[in-house]
Amino acid sequence: MHSKKEINVFWFKRDLRLLDNEGLQDAINSGLPLLLLYVMEPSLEKNPHYHKRHHNFIAQSLIALNKELKQFNTQVYVYKDEVISVLERIAASMNINALFSMQETGIDATYMRDKVVKKWCVSQRIVCKEYINNGVTRGISNRNNWRKTWTSYMMQPIRSFEATPACFTTAKNINLTQEVLEPKKLDGIQAGGTKTGLAYLDSFLKQRHKKYQQSISKPEAARTHCGRVSPYIAWGNLSVRYVWQRAKQAKAQGACGFQLNAFTSRLRWQAHFIQKFEMEARMEFESVNIGFRQLKKEVNTEYINAWKTGTTGYPLVDASMRCVVKTGYLNFRMRALVVSFFTHHLWQPWQMGVVFLGKQFLDFEPGIHYPQFQMQAGETGINMLRIYNPTKNALEHDKEGAFIRKWVPELAKLPTPFVLEPWSMTAIEQEAYGCVLGKDYPNTIVATKETYNHASNILWHMKRNPNVRIESKRILAMHTLPDRENIMDR
Repeated sequence: MHSKKEINVFWFKRDLRLLDNEGLQDAINSGLPLLLLYVMEPSLEKNPHYHKRHHNFIAQSLIALNKELKQFNTQVYVYKDEVISVLERIAASMNINALFSMQETGIDATYMRDKVVKKWCVSQRIVCKEYINNGVTRGISNRNNWRKTWTSYMMQPIRSFEATPACFTTAKNINLTQEVLEPKKLDGIQAGGTKTGLAYLDSFLKQRHKKYQQSISKPEAARTHCGRVSPYIAWGNLSVRYVWQRAKQAKAQGACGFQLNAFTSRLRWQAHFIQKFEMEARMEFESVNIGFRQLKKEVNTEYINAWKTGTTGYPLVDASMRCVVKTGYLNFRMRALVVSFFTHHLWQPWQMGVVFLGKQFLDFEPGIHYPQFQMQAGETGINMLRIYNPTKNALEHDKEGAFIRKWVPELAKLPTPFVLEPWSMTAIEQEAYGCVLGKDYPNTIVATKETYNHASNILWHMKRNPNVRIESKRILAMHTLPDRENIMDR
């Protein structure tokens, strides 16, 4: 009777890259033949946070990985099943010595899955090795040394990918059927893969960054002059460290330092929010400040559906929602605007909109999405209350109406003042321009002057609530840095 071959396994999750993948490189250097694994979990495919665009992006990324790996006569073996089932099948054919992977600050479903996998490894006497991902640290209780630790991590040398064909093993003896990857090119959606991510990064650092700061709040200009690398970071085609170091190098070589300093500061900001979620993942379900759990909002399905479909009667809100549903992308300010409109002007519980919006973002990153959603909803107790005026933002950030015309074609032929404020048309003008409110384009579903006062009065009053104040002190102690005045989420 032949003894089973001893191997190690590297399990890809949100780290779909070869370059600067510490866990992968250590697994290669471990001395045992390595099996590369990705599991397409039906439980996640059904999870309401995920959209076919996410699965498509992942499939494109895996195909790109396998193209890179072809020269090493190996591949990432992709199976469609739950992780434990796949690992059990592998263990039936080969002895797994160690399971390598990167830590994932994900939704509750992925966190619970990771705990189950660890427990299974212990039961099978398999070493389970997890690696820090993008400088987010597991197990800390405050931020006293966080900035120093994160910066030190960013400055460490990029881990190059070094391997030979002899480093890997095949899955030919495993009783599993590989998943056939057949991604589609989706119109308006960025394609996955490290090579594509590098193309976006290169074009940004060479040219597009020059208008970064002045474009970041503009819904149309941001599509060109922002980095557009967030999906590649979220799904791990690029490491934050690699992007950060490339930006620093570009600055040293003469690129615009003012613009790139703003860009790299937002990379730290990204990690800052993921670290919040890592430390308090209950944000997925409840307000991080327990004082706000007494805030009661009546669910209005008509309002929620109008928000989801971009039919609220407020052109910039509607354009933003239609845009993100179609393309998976929206610049940061418009993300804040649509959340504020939902939670403040429509006065809906943040839990009723957070999953839907996360599902739309191609760069859905739970550790950013949930803390940001709560911050924009005004339910942290520590952040400045921002209630966005959709008309004011349209006048400031889409003053020619280009973005609105693109995504709300009902208004496209109107003169610019009416594109931004269609309710200012008289009945005669509506007939003349062929855009009758309530027929061709919705009437506004709420009056924002009234809803602003309503939300502002209640939320400011709640910030003075003793329970909110006590929680605010706890949150500040746990999640903010000693030099808080320099943090961007004030």
